[in-house]
Amino acid sequence: MKSIKTIKVRVKDRHAKTLGSMAKSVNFVWNYLNDLSYRAIKEHNKFLSSYDVHPYTRGSGGELGLHSQTLQAVASEFVARRNQFHKAKLSWRKSQGSRRSLGWVPMPSGRAVIWSNGQVYHNGHYFKVWDHCDIGSYKWLSSSFNEDSRGRWYFNVAVEVETTESASELSVGIDLGLKDVATCSDGTKLANHRFYRSSEVELAAAQRAGKKARVRAIHAKIKNQRKDALHKFSRSLVNRCGAIYVGDVSSTKLVKTKMAKSVLDAGWGMLKTMLSYKCAHAGLVFKVVDESYTTQTCSSCGSLPESRPRGIAGLGIREWTCSDCGVSHDRDVNAAKNILALGSGRLAEGRTSP
Repeated sequence: MKSIKTIKVRVKDRHAKTLGSMAKSVNFVWNYLNDLSYRAIKEHNKFLSSYDVHPYTRGSGGELGLHSQTLQAVASEFVARRNQFHKAKLSWRKSQGSRRSLGWVPMPSGRAVIWSNGQVYHNGHYFKVWDHCDIGSYKWLSSSFNEDSRGRWYFNVAVEVETTESASELSVGIDLGLKDVATCSDGTKLANHRFYRSSEVELAAAQRAGKKARVRAIHAKIKNQRKDALHKFSRSLVNRCGAIYVGDVSSTKLVKTKMAKSVLDAGWGMLKTMLSYKCAHAGLVFKVVDESYTTQTCSSCGSLPESRPRGIAGLGIREWTCSDCGVSHDRDVNAAKNILALGSGRLAEGRTSP
């Protein structure tokens, strides 16, 4: 069975100027299409499709320093985003200033970009990359160059890979939280290292001193530390499990509370995304289930006992004993076991309060 995965490799810094120039041209094309589309709606009451806008950019690649397929990719992406957000005009892409848009140079599949002499060849330029994945051995699909907040460039390419279904029969449920980012039904836990909180003093000092480069570097360090921890944890689960079930806790709702910093620092959404695509690539079962009352339900007898932790006052109760069957529970492990039971169909979905 074949699946698609994206490989990301860093481009060497010597090519930053060339890619920056291309990115400015991409921004110009985007803004031109944005204005063109808006005027078509105002004057003719017509939404331009990708087919409609292509003639307006055809032949301009030589003057702009862009490949013709890059122009088509920008137009297609613009129309797709406009349809997605149902807007007559999208945000302008800025090439200068403090709110400058990060560089982006898209390339669809085809001869717009190839692997040649151990380098990425695009539009008459060779780009050297740190190739840690042997990207030349894959069949390339769509690709792009993109820039991060520190001015570093990366080459992203979607490739086809062969996948085989996992032979493991182990299933695991995962409860997401703040004390521990993730707790598994088998007792495995991912500790919350609080990467943002631990760097908050250093970050505040850099911000007060006006050291913008240092601020960007600290934010990048926090992001990389969080991604590294989540990647290692998700990979260990995928390597040993055949089915993974996660509770549907919502980061979007909790960021509106006083716990916003802690919730964003935990990276729940990032972890679920990593598990989703890694399970798809490995041929595993991945499912997000309704976690209502999984903390309060006894995973041994399935009841909602009077001794269960309840409401905000019960958040500090880490261990409790079921008054019906006498089994002692770790709060998070019990919830993870119930999430596993829900995912496996062994517990009624969507319990309601008695």
